[in-house]
Amino acid sequence: MSLNRNEKAAVIEEVSAQVANAQSIIVAEYRGIDVASVTVLRKTARESGVYLRVLKNTLVRRSIAGTPFEGLADQLTGPLIYAVSADPVAAAKVLSTFAKTNDKIVLKVGSLPNNLLDENGIKALATMPSREELLAKLLGTMQAPVAQFVRTLNEVPTKFVRGLAAVRDQKEAA
Repeated sequence: MSLNRNEKAAVIEEVSAQVANAQSIIVAEYRGIDVASVTVLRKTARESGVYLRVLKNTLVRRSIAGTPFEGLADQLTGPLIYAVSADPVAAAKVLSTFAKTNDKIVLKVGSLPNNLLDENGIKALATMPSREELLAKLLGTMQAPVAQFVRTLNEVPTKFVRGLAAVRDQKEAA
């Protein structure tokens, strides 16, 4: 089903808007995959905040022209599915995880701004913790010294009260 000029312009505009906010683009080949599997993949991508779409390669080349992802243009051949994400790790995680269980999806190439990734690079990116996980670890690390300081400050009056209670119990027993 071919698109007319206006429909192509609308697709290019939509993809360009996604690419403008993107931190990563992952491209995979999808030969022979069934509809049920693609539906599961799209649901997973939607839940992870990943824009997932099958597009004509020429439209994608026009959409990424002049962006930090321009290096991908030479790699776009064959039937490809594109995962675009504002989180640098999310798109790689979604496609890598799905590729492990479905051999019809083959990771082809990925890109971070001004940086191309091969299949091994995509897999390495997928094993990294997400932004939220890193922020949680940072917060825990920053909070630990403060929490320990508060526990230490609280220990002095606690010991004093325990000492008074022990003296009171001794006097009552005597």
